[in-house]
Amino acid sequence: MILEIKIPSPGESITEVEIGKWLVEDGAFVNNGQEIAEIESDKATLSLTASAAGKVKIFIKEGERIAVGTVVCEVDSDETIQRAESGSILLNREAIHEPETSKQKTPEPSPSLNKQPEKERSKTENKLVKVTPAAKAVMEESGLSMEDVLNGLHRITRKDVESVLTTPTVLPLLSATEKNRDIDRTPMSPLRRKLSQRLVAVKNETAMLTTFNELDMSQLMELRKKYQQPFIEKYGIKLGFMSFFTKAVSIALAKHPAVNSLIDGEDILTPRYHDIGIAVTTPKGLMVPIVRNAETKSIEAIEREIKELAEKARDKKLTVQEMTGGTFTITNGGVFGSLMSTPILNPPQSAILGMHAIKDRPIAVNGKVEIRPMMYLALSYDHRIIDGKDSVGFLVKIKELLEDPSKLLFEGKSQEEVLLGL
Repeated sequence: MILEIKIPSPGESITEVEIGKWLVEDGAFVNNGQEIAEIESDKATLSLTASAAGKVKIFIKEGERIAVGTVVCEVDSDETIQRAESGSILLNREAIHEPETSKQKTPEPSPSLNKQPEKERSKTENKLVKVTPAAKAVMEESGLSMEDVLNGLHRITRKDVESVLTTPTVLPLLSATEKNRDIDRTPMSPLRRKLSQRLVAVKNETAMLTTFNELDMSQLMELRKKYQQPFIEKYGIKLGFMSFFTKAVSIALAKHPAVNSLIDGEDILTPRYHDIGIAVTTPKGLMVPIVRNAETKSIEAIEREIKELAEKARDKKLTVQEMTGGTFTITNGGVFGSLMSTPILNPPQSAILGMHAIKDRPIAVNGKVEIRPMMYLALSYDHRIIDGKDSVGFLVKIKELLEDPSKLLFEGKSQEEVLLGL
């Protein structure tokens, strides 16, 4: 039975996609549910899976843009084909391991092997083949020679050739006097093209400003260190910093709702919920999955959701719905060592918080100089709807919450204020 595999719709606004990479070769045997291709759209990289087991026939080349719903390949799920493919695998295995049952016998020399030129050529070729220690041990245990293994290989695949091309040891080394003037040309993916367009539009269409503050991470780091193991034992996940920042951002947004606003024509929309995007770097580019209704979630719930979304982003499992509709974004350049930066807005949002590297710096504490782990915070915002008072107050509130993490329990108030009903 021939089954057609079509391009699924990644989202309502996406009508075209691009075949980023085929994960199987034309004519290969695939299993039901196996990932066979990567599909790149303007918003995400998704996986195309086989709907049945069988032999695949590919119609579309890599890099080709096609409409949603187009048939890109078909799978022949006829049982006879499956048996034939399985049989060929068994035959190949038997061909490789056949000497194991007959290694006590002395094979008669083939007439062609008595020819000196042929033997010398075989030895020369085998010297060029690299054998890992693990492979060599298996060969010796099974009584296989190099010729036995090479004869058992029925074909060279595309992956074999690509692995040779990318192995540094087989590439010619440049001498000290030679200079490499080569240029690599790589086409931009749809996701990268869309991202570049959005970034330029942000710079041209918003009145973007950035305000800075610094954060003493001492108490937050001490809290995390003290309760890391009990947290893992109870919830099965590690306690990171991002969940604290997400919770602090939500409380600060409640105090300064203008930072959670966006422009819609001549109106200003201010959601009463906090859908906070967490920027995640992937091999295909920056993706921003959304933690929805962060104002209702605990540290543990936020931490778990961030972990799950980050894993899905890196495994190319995120859906378009999981990346749309955010009201605010947090990005962390500190994981790459950035000390300070001006993050760019993620439209249509009007503000984004930038975290940076934690560095020990001397600061004044109660009239004395102390070395503390410090982090610079940056808030980029659209000055058309967010005033300086709100932008600065927002950062100050985050600073207050994270320098005294216990305030996160009381919506930004101290224990004394809660006790006194202030």
